[in-house]
Amino acid sequence: MSVQRIGIVAKHGLVAASEHIAKLGAWLEAHGVEPVYETETAALAGPAAKDSRTTTRDLLPNDVDVVVVLGGDGTLLAMAARIGRVGRDIPIVGVNFGSLGFLTEIRIDELLPSLESVLDGSATFDERAMLDAVAYRDGRTFDTRVVLNDVVFTKAALSRMIHLSVSVSGGFVTRVKADGLIIASATGSTAYNLAAGGPIVHPTVDALVLTPIAPHTLTNRPVVIPGSAVVEVRPHENGTPDDVFVTYDGQSGYPLREGDFVQVRKSAHVLRLVKGQARGYFEVLREKLKWGER
Repeated sequence: MSVQRIGIVAKHGLVAASEHIAKLGAWLEAHGVEPVYETETAALAGPAAKDSRTTTRDLLPNDVDVVVVLGGDGTLLAMAARIGRVGRDIPIVGVNFGSLGFLTEIRIDELLPSLESVLDGSATFDERAMLDAVAYRDGRTFDTRVVLNDVVFTKAALSRMIHLSVSVSGGFVTRVKADGLIIASATGSTAYNLAAGGPIVHPTVDALVLTPIAPHTLTNRPVVIPGSAVVEVRPHENGTPDDVFVTYDGQSGYPLREGDFVQVRKSAHVLRLVKGQARGYFEVLREKLKWGER
């Protein structure tokens, strides 16, 4: 893997990263790699980035071979969606500021050694399956998304349940009467899905998870389905379509109209995450979920 340019993007307003961003840019230049700063991130770096190339978050994946994300899982999710949208195979080095993240698992003191491994070809990667979501209106596609964690259907009004018809690969499954429904990837199983009582699925398992949020029928439980399945969700005629709001990776979304439906399936795109130094998936789980602590 030839690396000529590395993109640098930080969480909005992450002043704590300013010094590290400046040092990272200088380190990359010293190693013959051009740093490309996201515009707001360049401002955080100050004078150190004044003569460097800058670009927007949306355009960054087009200009670089690797992206360094400094912040938390939300910042990484937003960048993952942008990489999926352009269809390029760009690894992400996720650096967490604060507690260890499920996705941004590299600590700041591990950043430069991790980049060394990327440049010398010794890095190892976690490949994470992504999801394609296609929304239809009046028989036509009106929106497409590539997400890493989940597609979530929730109520748009307070104190009102929504009614959804759910099918899997053309076969009707159930009508969900609940506060919402989560369709999660294996990676997304430790996000909203986990908070809603869904199962943890190891990211190498080829599966999707359907998890109702506070279902009216208590026997309506989370279901793990094959990764090859196509899930279709429609607001049910017994409900009010305007009550249903669809959200992608917790980043953006919109209300559904009467007759709309959304299909979700595993994407052809995968996200490559540079693995942290000698840290496995279960170590991250133990630390994040505080397993074994009294």
